[in-house]
Amino acid sequence: MTSTPTTFKIGGDLEVNRLGYGAMRLTGRPGNFGPYKDWEGGLKLLRRAADLGISFYDSARSYGPETADQIVGEGLEGRGVIIATKGGVDKPEPTRIVVDGSRDTLHRQIDQALVNLKRDQIDLFQLHRVDPETSIEESIAALAEAQEDGRIRHIGLSNVKRDHLDRALTVAPIASVQNRFNVSETSDSDFVDYTASKGIAFIPYGPLGADPMQQGAKLEPRQSLAWLLKRSPNIVVIAGTTSIAHLEENWSAWDLV
Repeated sequence: MTSTPTTFKIGGDLEVNRLGYGAMRLTGRPGNFGPYKDWEGGLKLLRRAADLGISFYDSARSYGPETADQIVGEGLEGRGVIIATKGGVDKPEPTRIVVDGSRDTLHRQIDQALVNLKRDQIDLFQLHRVDPETSIEESIAALAEAQEDGRIRHIGLSNVKRDHLDRALTVAPIASVQNRFNVSETSDSDFVDYTASKGIAFIPYGPLGADPMQQGAKLEPRQSLAWLLKRSPNIVVIAGTTSIAHLEENWSAWDLV
């Protein structure tokens, strides 16, 4: 019986534990808008995650906006972990999203993310959405410039289809794809296999579904995480929580794998 690998090398060189943490919920309510109310509790949770062995953390400019990057940067400063964020999307109001994948906007957001994350280089910077007004080739070319000058290490994509990935790959190497995928929503199953064939990480968001307690009792949360970890060796799961108890329970999904 082949064992399930516990790590994956994002971009071929950033080795992470395949059970990571997603920071979207470390924001205000409603609408993931504003700073997380229990800031000190959030810092404590992030540090507990690092102590457990979680080595990959996913954030985004639009979470807050910017406040998720800020709490991740403060909570994990000095820790030897891999941090990913996203750009090309902003959220000026709780129910309003602005998509802008232009060169100038992406470069400005990268500079701001470096400050918020307290980093000299962003390990993985992902285009959050494809801008209908800017070709994906143009957006990726802008990220490739930031990669060349050392501000970001690897480029990722989010909310994309296979055609987007193929077009992006004509411009620069792509290290990851982040799309919605879980035990109840498997429309991207072939895409998971396609990214695996290319050595690209697949980072499923919504790993427990919109409401993990209403999945017809198929699987409990940690079983859902274990299913993802076993589904493909290139999957890096980003389970989010604001509870240390739930964090530790999620981490125990490895016991089921």
